[in-house]
Amino acid sequence: MDTLSGMRLFAKVVETGGFSAAGRQVGLNASSVSRQVGRLEDALGTRLLNRSTRHIGLTEAGRLYYERASRIVADVEEANAAVAELAEAPRGTLRLNAPVVFGRRYVAPYMREFLETHPEVRVELNVTDHYVDLIEEGADLAIRIGGHGPSTYIVRKLATIDRVLCASPEYFARRGKPRRPEDLAAHNCIVLRRQPGEIVWELTGEDGAFAVPVSGNFSSNNSDAIAAAMTAGIGIVLLPVWMVGREIQQGRAEIVLREYRAHPTDLSDDVYAVFPHARHLSAKVRACVDFLAREFRREPDFRIGIAPPDAGEPS
Repeated sequence: MDTLSGMRLFAKVVETGGFSAAGRQVGLNASSVSRQVGRLEDALGTRLLNRSTRHIGLTEAGRLYYERASRIVADVEEANAAVAELAEAPRGTLRLNAPVVFGRRYVAPYMREFLETHPEVRVELNVTDHYVDLIEEGADLAIRIGGHGPSTYIVRKLATIDRVLCASPEYFARRGKPRRPEDLAAHNCIVLRRQPGEIVWELTGEDGAFAVPVSGNFSSNNSDAIAAAMTAGIGIVLLPVWMVGREIQQGRAEIVLREYRAHPTDLSDDVYAVFPHARHLSAKVRACVDFLAREFRREPDFRIGIAPPDAGEPS
């Protein structure tokens, strides 16, 4: 085994967290990967990994070697890719993950134009609300709301999303519209409930910050169910615009308290592209990320919120 191959395999073990995971990436079994890393250690005359039945960890020498070796491997791969890319166009299978509702509403519909633009690309879209380890699953790219994943991933923001308070016109005709944040306490509010306890909606405006306890006769642990209950006229929701934008555009929902910004303390609604760390992106991943970033900047639903119409593009 040459030194560069040993460096590449050792780096893969560190990055995937084990011999089995590294083996799956390179098409070897775990024992073969372990033996080859052992040969590298023998050649260097030092132990790079501490091994146990359930865990591996870097020694001090291993940490130093990984820092240097990973840079060398990345430089070699980048040089090879740079030459290959002179004639490269986006091609091959793009394995893409997205949340269920977001993927159905805002990823799948755009794929026709993307595929027409890049006819040599084939997209496999996996929609799931469960966290996906991109390396373990062999995925090229994930679209995520809020959370990014491990710091070893590359993250690019695709859209900044506001939250809005809204309900159906039928509900407001029946119950009236809240004029102040405090008025929400007297309304039937549809809440996202994933654990017991009081639900508080936090709003901020020019006149200060408000924390309003809210309640109602319907709750769910699923945001899509909450949006559906809202359009059915049950009550007021506080949701990101990507979940209710279509309903607002079609007149099936109306925003209230526009001058107040909602800021849940433990959630982020911004949309991100996330992909495994690589200094040189494949053309198919770069093309898809650039395409979605452009389309999301123009998506009318994402522009709904407290900003006035002439405020310009979202950041």
